[in-house]
Amino acid sequence: MEIPELSNRCPSIRISPEVDVPVTPRVKRLIDTAAFRRLSQVSQLGLVSIVYPGATHTRFEHSLGVYRNAVQFLQHLQSDPLFLQHVSTRDAEAFLVAALFHDLGHWPFCHAMEDLQIQGIPHHENIALPLLSEPPMAELLDRDWGLSPEQIAKLLFTDHSNETPLPSETILRSMLSGPIDIDKLDYLERDSTHAGVPYGRNFDRNRLIRALCINPENGKLAIGDKGKTAAEMMVFARYIMFSEVYWHHAVRSATAMLQRAIYELFQHQRCDASDVLRWAHATDNQVVGELLQKSKKEAWEPCVAGIFGPVRQLYKRVAQFDYLDEPLLHRSLSRRPYTQITSLSRRLTQRITNALGSPLSDVDVLIDAPSPKIDIQFQMEVRLPHGAFRQLGDVSPMVQALATKQFDDIVKRVRIFANPKTAIAIRESQLDVRQLVADVL
Repeated sequence: MEIPELSNRCPSIRISPEVDVPVTPRVKRLIDTAAFRRLSQVSQLGLVSIVYPGATHTRFEHSLGVYRNAVQFLQHLQSDPLFLQHVSTRDAEAFLVAALFHDLGHWPFCHAMEDLQIQGIPHHENIALPLLSEPPMAELLDRDWGLSPEQIAKLLFTDHSNETPLPSETILRSMLSGPIDIDKLDYLERDSTHAGVPYGRNFDRNRLIRALCINPENGKLAIGDKGKTAAEMMVFARYIMFSEVYWHHAVRSATAMLQRAIYELFQHQRCDASDVLRWAHATDNQVVGELLQKSKKEAWEPCVAGIFGPVRQLYKRVAQFDYLDEPLLHRSLSRRPYTQITSLSRRLTQRITNALGSPLSDVDVLIDAPSPKIDIQFQMEVRLPHGAFRQLGDVSPMVQALATKQFDDIVKRVRIFANPKTAIAIRESQLDVRQLVADVL
């Protein structure tokens, strides 16, 4: 297996920050497929580079980092009797392949589009299995690994059937997607490094890995008591990365513009599910070019051109609400389906038109609110010195505060954006946007 290949004799690929990823011949054959190579032209952070110019790293680089974490997780857990009891060498090899391919179904700007929950936009998880089943991927999985695409997909994505998962599946899924998983341990550090900020690097990654264990009560990944402080720092790192990077107001402005443009493209039947399936084989530049072309001379063209055109023209923030300053408005707008958000945006635009006394385009004012999907959950158990397992939030007030309420109610603000000319007019007229928002609810 790949674990012994961590020695210096194994060929490696160097990724940031000064990390060598061990690459065996059969791993290299997977990396060299067209499906995986495409990820080298799909940005990891999408629109974040509008604010942080260095954040142009790719899902290819990130996937290699996640694979390296998978090797290190396996290397450490070889000393855990419960892990060895349930996870065979074949299971571990499937886990390594799943780690490498965990982002295979992502198309450019995937998460922003998925949050719209538009009929016709499939989830990236539903696209991964067909990609794994295409040649030469399926042949390589069978010949080199003795695995099927379905075995990899079963680890990557929650099985919604009534079948009780095997103990090995429960363990490995928690390592792939959980409070402390191989994905988060890579993207926090990598995103922070490329964005040029320290926030995502301020936790002891190695200490966390050394503290990993399996909880016999639920068969999932947990941490020993010595990893408690490192886990707390990781929760704090995620909080600051969301606050300062992922939900930066300018990043959210670009996201709101892109989402509205995508919504209008689907509403006007300029895009459909077949386009999304094509985008799963496309690069950032290909999708951007298509969005620009399909938006020409349309009302939403400024939304697309303002992000991707030769001159950046982001919408400006004219109001924002979080749970502390405007709890009622925040609750009223958060978690609504995007169709309702769009309807409210149109009504708000009409109110502003009436107040300004000049006509506005239907897409001149946008509401950006947290989507129905809750991104931040932190249900991690810690093994106390006497051997009992407890939720980390129960033994850490800091984690209890930051893991849920702070993310959902404070970091994820509701914001009102307007195109630059409209924003100037709103400020010059001293319109009370807060009151106008309250009026349309």
